[in-house]
Amino acid sequence: MNKELKQKSKELAFKIINLEKQLSARKKNNVMSEELLRSGAGVGSALVKADCAINKNDQIVKIHIALQNCAEAKYWLELLYETDSLTEFEFNDTMNTCDELGKMVVFLVKKLKADTS
Repeated sequence: MNKELKQKSKELAFKIINLEKQLSARKKNNVMSEELLRSGAGVGSALVKADCAINKNDQIVKIHIALQNCAEAKYWLELLYETDSLTEFEFNDTMNTCDELGKMVVFLVKKLKADTS
């Protein structure tokens, strides 16, 4: 995983960890915030696993899992915002990071697929 991708995945994880702490303190939507934490932290986790893949195809599959986790995190962010559990700033800030990371992961998948063709 390149340095920029690793940094962006950690940035997303840190933002989501902090959101989960704040939501827990506010006693708001614990189930949804836990799902957000799982999926948001899972992006970086899947990318780390991709670095240990046994071949290119395995690596692509693991990177796709990171992309799925990113999409799921966006879903939970939307639900939390639409149920008034997140402020507009919290939602936009975390969603922007998630979008940026998602674009980076899509680019990586396309590059790896092109390299294997």
